[in-house]
Amino acid sequence: MAERGAAAGAGTAGAREGSGGLLASFDYLDAIVDAIHDLRKAGFSELTAYSPFPEHHIEEALGHGQSIVRVWTLVGGLTGAATGFALTTWTSMEWPLITGGKPIVSIPAYVVIAFELTILFGALSTVIGLFVNARLPNVKSSVVYDPEFGAGRFGLYVTAPRDRIAEARAVLERQEPAELVEDPEGAHGA
Repeated sequence: MAERGAAAGAGTAGAREGSGGLLASFDYLDAIVDAIHDLRKAGFSELTAYSPFPEHHIEEALGHGQSIVRVWTLVGGLTGAATGFALTTWTSMEWPLITGGKPIVSIPAYVVIAFELTILFGALSTVIGLFVNARLPNVKSSVVYDPEFGAGRFGLYVTAPRDRIAEARAVLERQEPAELVEDPEGAHGA
């Protein structure tokens, strides 16, 4: 599966002008994690990793921290709570109904509306944050992919300038990939 599901990716998989790429397939998790560490130490930053299932070791190796979507949820929830209290207070002040000498603005009665809007705004902002941070919809198709990545193998695509392809190849070969392909089909694609 591609990133935003089961794979973890960083950078762009498409090769830019004057650059190429290498696609390596690994049978073992340790090999791909070590390859990512070695490539990052060598100065390669445009890496895309593919995994048959979500794997936090790969995400840590790529340098991904915790998701920022939780901040979107918090801001949305707080905005929803503020909106709930503001809406009900404004409505009560605009059309006051004085009943039995009770106060016009009665906060305990507004908690239910504020709670519901907290949930609504929090959920909507979570979905928006997910789409923004995952860069969805992705108008470019997944550029490089091998069906074996969904069937148990781990994959790593490295974008590198033409003069550093040999260096990237040497780093990858130290981890003994099951398959190593230079400029795989689709690497310069859509």
